[in-house]
Amino acid sequence: MDKLSVMNAYCRIVERGSFARAAQDLGVSPALLSREVKLLEESLGCMLLTRSTRSMSLTDQGRLYYEQAQGILHAVNQVEDRIRDGVGAVRGHLRVNASSSFGQLVIAPFLPGFLEAYPDLRLTLSLDDRIVDMVEGGFDLSIRICPAMPDSALVARRLGTTRQRIFAAPAYLDRAGTPKHPDDIASHKIVGFLLADHLTTWNVIGPDGPRSIDLNPAVKVGNSLVLRDLLIAGHGIGTLPDFVSNGPEQRGELVRVLPDHELPAPEIFAVTASRLGMDARVSAFLEHLRAALRP
Repeated sequence: MDKLSVMNAYCRIVERGSFARAAQDLGVSPALLSREVKLLEESLGCMLLTRSTRSMSLTDQGRLYYEQAQGILHAVNQVEDRIRDGVGAVRGHLRVNASSSFGQLVIAPFLPGFLEAYPDLRLTLSLDDRIVDMVEGGFDLSIRICPAMPDSALVARRLGTTRQRIFAAPAYLDRAGTPKHPDDIASHKIVGFLLADHLTTWNVIGPDGPRSIDLNPAVKVGNSLVLRDLLIAGHGIGTLPDFVSNGPEQRGELVRVLPDHELPAPEIFAVTASRLGMDARVSAFLEHLRAALRP
């Protein structure tokens, strides 16, 4: 028995003073309403209504049930109205997960303006280079950078593409020599990203097509910013996504190695647990993120 439905039907019967009129309002048969009230009375163990062929009246228990049911139904309606009103409002608590480097270099710069635009919003930003369980972690949104999203119950929206290229410091290349061909890379000191799927094999794409380079990195780190800093300090050759490499390359701290070669371009995805997760909070955050990703 759907208690709220029966409660609503009972209140309508009392207010209309008739099973027939209440049934007409609700679009059901009087017989159905009669059965529901009988089941309700049986579950409560008392009579709520006394009925004859010409009249209907409430018992003391029936009047008490009606008064309390009115309050419950009104409270339910208020809750539903508040939720509907809030669906389009950017307020409440937004929980976002992203990788450390992307969070610090792309998300952090627009956060002050985002929070000023939505003062009623509370934000939790979790930075983790490992893929987290969104449901277990309670996240509304996860930003993931990967070649492709695996099939799952999660909903992924593509935001853009990043470039994955090969870099070293000028000082390192002056000391160790500059590779002229992909096969030359293996003889150099490699700094690898511990969590990357290309840690020990670089599938580079160049003018002659794709080519695999098997590597044994001398140094492995689990954070792109640490990898960047090691490359700038001249500790070897490594790959970086463009949102990490752009600044050091523009300042001359890093230069591209084999500039006509690069690794497959990873995609940037916005991931929610369901399509219903795309509410006003998530939409507002992604609007600012898309602006930050524009060239």
